Amino acid sequence: MPMLTKRIIPCLDIKEGRTVKGVSFGNLRDAGDPVELAARYSDEGADELTLLDITATLEGRTTFLRVVEEVAAATSIPFTVGGGIGSEAEVEKLLSKGADKVSVNTAALRDPALITRLSDAFGNQCVVVAIDAKLINGRWQVVSHAGTRLTDIDATKWATEVCDRGAGEILLTSFTADGSRKGFSLDITSAVATAVPVPVIASGGAGIPAHFLDVFTQGRADAALAAGIFHYGVIGIPEVKTFLKNQNIPVRL
Repeated sequence: MPMLTKRIIPCLDIKEGRTVKGVSFGNLRDAGDPVELAARYSDEGADELTLLDITATLEGRTTFLRVVEEVAAATSIPFTVGGGIGSEAEVEKLLSKGADKVSVNTAALRDPALITRLSDAFGNQCVVVAIDAKLINGRWQVVSHAGTRLTDIDATKWATEVCDRGAGEILLTSFTADGSRKGFSLDITSAVATAVPVPVIASGGAGIPAHFLDVFTQGRADAALAAGIFHYGVIGIPEVKTFLKNQNIPVRL
Protein backbone atom coordinates (compact mmCIF):
# COMPACT_ATOMS: atom_id res chain seq x y z
CA MET A 1 0.00 0.00 0.00
CA PRO A 2 1.52 3.38 -0.98
CA MET A 3 2.43 5.77 1.81
CA LEU A 4 0.27 8.88 2.00
CA THR A 5 1.91 12.17 1.08
CA LYS A 6 3.59 13.78 4.08
CA ARG A 7 2.62 17.39 4.75
CA ILE A 8 4.80 20.38 5.67
CA ILE A 9 2.87 23.00 7.63
CA PRO A 10 4.22 26.42 8.61
CA CYS A 11 2.71 27.79 11.81
CA LEU A 12 1.99 31.46 12.39
CA ASP A 13 1.56 32.48 16.03
CA ILE A 14 -0.32 35.77 15.87
CA LYS A 15 -0.37 38.46 18.52
CA GLU A 16 -2.05 41.82 17.91
CA GLY A 17 -2.02 41.24 14.17
CA ARG A 18 1.67 40.29 13.91
CA THR A 19 3.44 36.95 13.61
CA VAL A 20 5.66 36.20 16.64
CA LYS A 21 7.92 33.31 17.64
CA GLY A 22 9.54 32.25 20.91
CA VAL A 23 11.13 29.33 22.73
CA SER A 24 8.96 27.01 24.85
CA PHE A 25 6.12 29.49 24.26
CA GLY A 26 8.05 32.43 25.78
CA ASN A 27 10.51 35.22 24.82
CA LEU A 28 8.42 36.25 21.82
CA ARG A 29 9.92 38.27 19.00
CA ASP A 30 8.39 39.69 15.86
CA ALA A 31 8.48 37.52 12.74
CA GLY A 32 6.58 39.61 10.23
CA ASP A 33 3.20 40.27 8.69
CA PRO A 34 1.07 37.10 8.83
CA VAL A 35 -0.71 37.68 5.52
CA GLU A 36 2.58 38.26 3.67
CA LEU A 37 4.11 35.17 5.28
CA ALA A 38 1.05 33.04 4.50
CA ALA A 39 1.09 34.09 0.85
CA ARG A 40 4.82 33.35 0.63
CA TYR A 41 4.41 29.89 2.14
CA SER A 42 1.50 29.13 -0.16
CA ASP A 43 3.70 30.06 -3.15
CA GLU A 44 6.66 28.04 -1.79
CA GLY A 45 4.70 24.80 -1.63
CA ALA A 46 3.41 24.56 1.94
CA ASP A 47 0.69 21.93 2.09
CA GLU A 48 -1.33 23.73 4.75
CA LEU A 49 -1.00 26.57 7.24
CA THR A 50 -1.80 26.86 10.92
CA LEU A 51 -2.72 30.22 12.45
CA LEU A 52 -2.77 30.49 16.23
CA ASP A 53 -4.24 33.48 18.03
CA ILE A 54 -2.07 33.74 21.13
CA THR A 55 -3.82 36.74 22.67
CA ALA A 56 -7.05 36.07 24.49
CA THR A 57 -8.33 39.66 24.57
CA LEU A 58 -11.43 40.67 22.70
CA GLU A 59 -9.36 43.14 20.72
CA GLY A 60 -6.96 40.35 19.79
CA ARG A 61 -9.78 38.13 18.56
CA THR A 62 -11.22 40.93 16.42
CA THR A 63 -7.79 41.56 14.94
CA PHE A 64 -7.34 37.84 14.42
CA LEU A 65 -10.63 37.50 12.53
CA ARG A 66 -9.44 40.16 10.11
CA VAL A 67 -6.15 38.30 9.64
CA VAL A 68 -8.04 35.03 8.97
CA GLU A 69 -10.12 36.74 6.29
CA GLU A 70 -7.04 38.28 4.66
CA VAL A 71 -5.10 35.00 4.72
CA ALA A 72 -8.02 33.21 3.07
CA ALA A 73 -7.97 35.80 0.28
CA ALA A 74 -4.18 35.66 -0.15
CA THR A 75 -3.62 31.88 -0.22
CA SER A 76 -4.79 28.82 -2.10
CA ILE A 77 -4.06 26.12 0.51
CA PRO A 78 -6.13 24.85 3.47
CA PHE A 79 -5.50 26.40 6.85
CA THR A 80 -6.36 25.69 10.46
CA VAL A 81 -7.02 28.34 13.07
CA GLY A 82 -6.74 28.00 16.83
CA GLY A 83 -6.28 29.88 20.05
CA GLY A 84 -8.92 30.45 22.72
CA ILE A 85 -11.73 28.73 20.78
CA GLY A 86 -14.42 27.45 23.13
CA SER A 87 -17.79 27.37 21.38
CA GLU A 88 -19.63 26.37 18.25
CA ALA A 89 -20.44 30.03 17.55
CA GLU A 90 -16.75 30.96 17.50
CA VAL A 91 -15.99 28.08 15.14
CA GLU A 92 -18.80 29.10 12.83
CA LYS A 93 -17.44 32.64 12.70
CA LEU A 94 -13.89 31.48 11.90
CA LEU A 95 -15.08 29.09 9.19
CA SER A 96 -17.21 31.89 7.70
CA LYS A 97 -14.02 33.99 7.41
CA GLY A 98 -12.36 31.28 5.33
CA ALA A 99 -10.72 28.86 7.76
CA ASP A 100 -10.86 25.18 6.78
CA LYS A 101 -10.28 23.63 10.20
CA VAL A 102 -10.20 24.74 13.82
CA SER A 103 -7.85 23.70 16.59
CA VAL A 104 -8.97 23.44 20.22
CA ASN A 105 -6.71 22.88 23.20
CA THR A 106 -7.39 24.27 26.69
CA ALA A 107 -11.16 24.43 26.08
CA ALA A 108 -11.18 20.73 25.21
CA LEU A 109 -9.37 19.90 28.44
CA ARG A 110 -11.87 21.98 30.39
CA ASP A 111 -14.89 20.53 28.56
CA PRO A 112 -14.05 17.35 26.61
CA ALA A 113 -17.64 17.15 25.32
CA LEU A 114 -16.83 20.26 23.22
CA ILE A 115 -14.89 17.99 20.84
CA THR A 116 -17.98 15.89 20.17
CA ARG A 117 -20.23 18.92 19.76
CA LEU A 118 -17.86 20.48 17.22
CA SER A 119 -17.43 17.18 15.37
CA ASP A 120 -21.20 16.69 15.20
CA ALA A 121 -21.79 20.26 14.05
CA PHE A 122 -19.00 20.70 11.52
CA GLY A 123 -17.65 17.21 10.75
CA ASN A 124 -14.62 15.55 12.36
CA GLN A 125 -12.41 16.54 9.41
CA CYS A 126 -12.79 20.11 10.65
CA VAL A 127 -11.77 19.42 14.27
CA VAL A 128 -8.10 19.40 15.25
CA VAL A 129 -7.25 18.85 18.91
CA ALA A 130 -3.97 20.46 19.91
CA ILE A 131 -2.03 18.67 22.64
CA ASP A 132 0.95 20.37 24.27
CA ALA A 133 3.15 17.80 26.01
CA LYS A 134 5.99 18.31 28.47
CA LEU A 135 8.48 15.69 29.62
CA ILE A 136 8.37 15.51 33.43
CA ASN A 137 10.42 12.83 35.21
CA GLY A 138 10.34 10.57 32.17
CA ARG A 139 6.61 10.98 31.57
CA TRP A 140 4.94 13.07 28.87
CA GLN A 141 2.22 15.12 30.54
CA VAL A 142 -0.27 17.55 29.02
CA VAL A 143 0.23 21.26 29.70
CA SER A 144 -2.51 23.83 29.18
CA HIS A 145 -3.01 27.61 29.00
CA ALA A 146 -0.16 28.10 26.49
CA GLY A 147 2.14 25.86 28.51
CA THR A 148 1.71 27.72 31.80
CA ARG A 149 -0.22 25.01 33.65
CA LEU A 150 0.85 21.42 34.13
CA THR A 151 -1.85 18.77 34.31
CA ASP A 152 -1.50 15.19 35.48
CA ILE A 153 -2.94 13.91 32.21
CA ASP A 154 -0.87 11.43 30.20
CA ALA A 155 -0.42 12.80 26.68
CA THR A 156 -0.96 9.51 24.85
CA LYS A 157 -4.07 8.63 26.87
CA TRP A 158 -5.52 12.08 26.21
CA ALA A 159 -4.82 11.64 22.49
CA THR A 160 -6.80 8.40 22.38
CA GLU A 161 -9.66 10.00 24.32
CA VAL A 162 -9.97 13.01 22.02
CA CYS A 163 -10.12 10.68 19.02
CA ASP A 164 -12.89 8.68 20.69
CA ARG A 165 -14.73 11.96 21.20
CA GLY A 166 -14.53 12.96 17.52
CA ALA A 167 -11.20 14.65 16.79
CA GLY A 168 -10.23 14.27 13.15
CA GLU A 169 -6.58 15.19 13.62
CA ILE A 170 -4.09 15.80 16.43
CA LEU A 171 -1.58 18.64 16.57
CA LEU A 172 1.04 17.37 19.00
CA THR A 173 3.50 19.99 20.23
CA SER A 174 6.48 19.12 22.37
CA PHE A 175 6.72 21.98 24.85
CA THR A 176 10.09 20.53 25.81
CA ALA A 177 11.52 20.85 22.28
CA ASP A 178 9.64 23.97 21.12
CA GLY A 179 11.99 26.52 19.55
CA SER A 180 15.10 24.44 20.34
CA ARG A 181 15.85 23.51 16.69
CA LYS A 182 17.37 20.27 18.04
CA GLY A 183 14.79 17.95 16.53
CA PHE A 184 11.24 16.79 17.17
CA SER A 185 10.45 14.68 20.26
CA LEU A 186 10.31 11.38 18.42
CA ASP A 187 9.32 9.16 21.36
CA ILE A 188 6.05 10.91 22.23
CA THR A 189 5.24 11.53 18.55
CA SER A 190 5.64 7.85 17.75
CA ALA A 191 3.66 6.81 20.83
CA VAL A 192 0.71 9.03 19.93
CA ALA A 193 0.82 8.21 16.20
CA THR A 194 0.78 4.50 17.02
CA ALA A 195 -2.08 4.86 19.51
CA VAL A 196 -4.58 6.86 17.43
CA PRO A 197 -6.45 6.23 14.16
CA VAL A 198 -6.26 9.84 12.90
CA PRO A 199 -3.40 11.87 11.37
CA VAL A 200 -0.83 13.32 13.77
CA ILE A 201 0.91 16.64 13.10
CA ALA A 202 4.25 16.84 14.91
CA SER A 203 5.34 20.23 16.23
CA GLY A 204 8.26 21.62 18.21
CA GLY A 205 11.98 21.32 17.57
CA ALA A 206 12.53 21.45 13.81
CA GLY A 207 15.95 22.83 12.89
CA ILE A 208 17.29 21.07 9.79
CA PRO A 209 15.74 19.01 6.96
CA ALA A 210 16.91 15.75 8.56
CA HIS A 211 14.63 16.43 11.54
CA PHE A 212 11.63 16.19 9.21
CA LEU A 213 12.89 12.87 7.88
CA ASP A 214 13.25 11.58 11.44
CA VAL A 215 9.75 12.61 12.49
CA PHE A 216 8.18 11.01 9.42
CA THR A 217 10.09 7.74 9.81
CA GLN A 218 10.94 7.19 13.49
CA GLY A 219 8.16 9.48 14.73
CA ARG A 220 5.50 8.05 12.39
CA ALA A 221 3.96 11.52 11.95
CA ASP A 222 1.64 12.34 9.07
CA ALA A 223 2.61 16.01 8.95
CA ALA A 224 5.28 18.24 10.46
CA LEU A 225 4.78 21.79 11.62
CA ALA A 226 7.48 24.43 12.01
CA ALA A 227 7.61 28.17 12.58
CA GLY A 228 10.84 30.00 13.37
CA ILE A 229 13.06 28.18 10.87
CA PHE A 230 10.73 29.20 8.05
CA HIS A 231 9.94 32.71 9.34
CA TYR A 232 13.61 33.67 9.72
CA GLY A 233 14.84 31.93 6.57
CA VAL A 234 16.96 29.29 8.33
CA ILE A 235 15.68 26.75 5.79
CA GLY A 236 12.96 26.96 3.17
CA ILE A 237 10.02 24.70 2.42
CA PRO A 238 11.34 23.77 -1.07
CA GLU A 239 14.67 22.75 0.50
CA VAL A 240 12.91 20.52 3.06
CA LYS A 241 10.69 18.91 0.45
CA THR A 242 13.52 18.26 -2.00
CA PHE A 243 15.54 16.64 0.78
CA LEU A 244 12.59 14.43 1.76
CA LYS A 245 11.92 13.46 -1.86
CA ASN A 246 15.55 12.39 -2.21
CA GLN A 247 15.06 10.22 0.88
CA ASN A 248 12.04 8.53 -0.73
CA ILE A 249 9.50 10.29 1.48
CA PRO A 250 6.35 11.05 -0.55
CA VAL A 251 5.80 14.81 -0.64
CA ARG A 252 3.94 17.19 -2.93
CA LEU A 253 6.46 19.26 -4.88
